[in-house]
Amino acid sequence: MKTRVLITGFEPFDGEAVNPALEAVKQLNGRIIAGAAVITRPLPVVRWKAITALKEAITQVNPDLIIAVGQGLSVTEIQVERIAINVDDFRIQDNEGRQPVDEPIEPDGPAAYWSTLPVKKMVAVMREGGIPASVSNTAGTFVCNHLFYGLMHLLSLEGSRRRGGFIHIPYLPEQAVHKPGQPSMGLDTVLRGLETAVACALSATEDGKFTGGTLC
Repeated sequence: MKTRVLITGFEPFDGEAVNPALEAVKQLNGRIIAGAAVITRPLPVVRWKAITALKEAITQVNPDLIIAVGQGLSVTEIQVERIAINVDDFRIQDNEGRQPVDEPIEPDGPAAYWSTLPVKKMVAVMREGGIPASVSNTAGTFVCNHLFYGLMHLLSLEGSRRRGGFIHIPYLPEQAVHKPGQPSMGLDTVLRGLETAVACALSATEDGKFTGGTLC
């Protein structure tokens, strides 16, 4: 059976007409990357429903690799997330008006989960390809982190059957033009970055040992 990669992208939120994550995954659907079939799914920006929809997609697709993609505020480059934390602390409401404060995602779950993607190698190969990228050490406390933690919790219960993680991408230029001072990245560059990252994740089962940290 051909290797399968599930890539998810969030729907628009916070008054935006588009979400670059959703626009990217629409174009990636059906592609073959490094010999693997890519299947994509949209996800709601809604607490709990995002995790439920992801679980349903995993059941349908039965992927070997899962990468969730989200739009990041003030993100200047493609950011491969290193860690998901067990807290929902929404600065804004989700798309159904929920705004939890300091609530656990899994009451009996660990404080955090590491991504099982080769995050540093993925960043390195994107940079080698001329694509701005970095390791991120916080996925925030909104629905992106909520989904990331839910994904890693599910994978931990399964054992080592498959790997997964989360990537944040910047606004599209057409969004940033209405947000003075906010960085952006063209969709073509985002797509090249995601394709490069997926190919790396498929080929590298272990991460590299080189710096990817930050000062603060």
